Amino acid sequence: MVVSEIKSPLTPGGCSSSSVHRKELSVFFLESDNRRLALGRGYTGGTTPVNIHGKPIANLSKTGGWIAALFIFGNEMAERMAYFGLSVNMVAFMFYVMHRPFESSSNAVNNFLGISQASSVLGGFLADAYLGRYWTIAIFTTMYLLGLIGITLGASLKMFVPDQSNCDQLSLLLGNCQPAKSWQMLYLYTVLYITGFGAAGIRPCVSSFGADQFDEKSKEYKTHLDRFFNFFYLSVTLGAIIAFTLVVYVQMEHGWGMAFGTLAIAMAISNALFFAGTPLYRHRLPGGSPLTRVAQVLVAAFRKRGAAFTSSEFIGLYEVPGLKSAINGSRKIPHTEDFRWLDKAALQLKEDGLEPSPWKLCTVTQVEEVKILIRLIPIPACTVMLSLVLTEYLTLSVQQAYTLNTHIQHLKLPVTCMPVFPGLSIFLILSLYYSVFVPITRRITGNPHGASQLQRVGIGLAVSIISVAWAGLFENYRRHYAIQHGFEFNFLTQMPDLTAYWLLIQYCLIGIAEVFCIVGLLEFLYEEAPDAMKSIGSAYAALAGGLGCFAATILNNIVKAATRNSDGNSWLSQNINTGRFDCLYWLLTLLSLLNFCVFLWSAHRYKYRAVETEEDKSRTYL
Repeated sequence: MVVSEIKSPLTPGGCSSSSVHRKELSVFFLESDNRRLALGRGYTGGTTPVNIHGKPIANLSKTGGWIAALFIFGNEMAERMAYFGLSVNMVAFMFYVMHRPFESSSNAVNNFLGISQASSVLGGFLADAYLGRYWTIAIFTTMYLLGLIGITLGASLKMFVPDQSNCDQLSLLLGNCQPAKSWQMLYLYTVLYITGFGAAGIRPCVSSFGADQFDEKSKEYKTHLDRFFNFFYLSVTLGAIIAFTLVVYVQMEHGWGMAFGTLAIAMAISNALFFAGTPLYRHRLPGGSPLTRVAQVLVAAFRKRGAAFTSSEFIGLYEVPGLKSAINGSRKIPHTEDFRWLDKAALQLKEDGLEPSPWKLCTVTQVEEVKILIRLIPIPACTVMLSLVLTEYLTLSVQQAYTLNTHIQHLKLPVTCMPVFPGLSIFLILSLYYSVFVPITRRITGNPHGASQLQRVGIGLAVSIISVAWAGLFENYRRHYAIQHGFEFNFLTQMPDLTAYWLLIQYCLIGIAEVFCIVGLLEFLYEEAPDAMKSIGSAYAALAGGLGCFAATILNNIVKAATRNSDGNSWLSQNINTGRFDCLYWLLTLLSLLNFCVFLWSAHRYKYRAVETEEDKSRTYL
């Protein structure tokens, strides 16, 4: 067996002088030419882009870049338009048309939003393991379209909805309208969750696939990537703005069937554009099942848990020879010193022989992939709180707006259009980001991009605290105003002298928070995730969003149970004027503040992924 030792790039001379027994493990970093390649594949050219047939692209100048990204932006804009269109309209549809209680309608939609985001891990897994990002998007965007068509039919045909006769507003509030039949709700939930799983396959892949269109070897790569994620989120925002305005208008003027049909038409057009851009796309080969590789590392580390790095049987940490990784679509990852217990998976002993099983011995790159996935977890986990706040805003703020005057002089703005204002604030911030924010923060931080990715996430979380604190202050004022002016029990009657545009402050602040936090998080996860797990990395952000939706439902249930009095009222009473939404906002403020402290601690401890330099690549093996 030919073995070569790689001196540690972290310790001059190859070892630490602090302790004989606690040597830097990378001095034992070995390469062997007697290793079966992962998944029976040959070596790869790292992250070399290929065409749709898996062949190297002869002329990169004719593919990728901003032109290819534009087709991808269109697909994401339509997906977000449908997502937000359903989130803002489905609660009202279930309440007014399907005659479901407002509370159960809200929880059902929260669960739908949560599942559609949390299951994004499945889409990321399929893309990284087998299908590649292009085919994953192609399959799931078609599923998304079929789900929207099903929802449109359900809202258009009378057979899918209960009888609407003799069902006025009072009957709705008293629960006297004919309820939907069980099979009607089953049909609605089926097509709704088909749509949700379609979104789950698209969401973790679109941002990564768009970022794949840029050349990593270009000097402008970092700048292009930074701008891409900002423009990507701008397309998300445009989709949300259209959902909160055009779709709401269509629903009011032409009914639910036309409103949901508009979403289906938009998705069909975006699908056509996405497929039209196929010749321009750059692809990355899937690297095989990431879950299998993670499982192999955990099993191998457990099997060798009793082995010591100082043992006479210890040969070194295992890696394949040369500069290329055995994992399809991945470069080698330098060894790091944290999570030393995982290094046992790459610990080569004499007993391993010449042809060790990958369930007994893993490469250093494979071990480092698992370390990176673990190291990333705390950052997206800290954004769950922001998603929780956003989810609460979708329902609580709309309920607040029903009691307020939504007129702009002679123009009456529909209550369901109120969530458009965070989108408008996001659009404004992204438009001014490079001309205002970056130059100012560059002088403060010295960062050429104005602020690092983690700094932007932190700014977003801090602004979200201010937003929810203001929401608590205003709700306290609104509630006392309603009681003092005789509106205590008229919670669906607008108070003419109290404008809904006080809500714009919390909406705009949460929009600013979303820009900094989510855009920074997406860019951070794409850059830090292992090469063959980019979609899984992006799925972390969607998973955090889904957990936020579930957390909102759980929090609401806990609050209702803990604050319910003898009259059956709680903080979240259906009558917002007798409830205490302000107390819930204060609770969210406290939780957001604690979450921000955890983020600061996690960000301070985070170690950015090491990047292999040309000097490392040309290192002479001894």
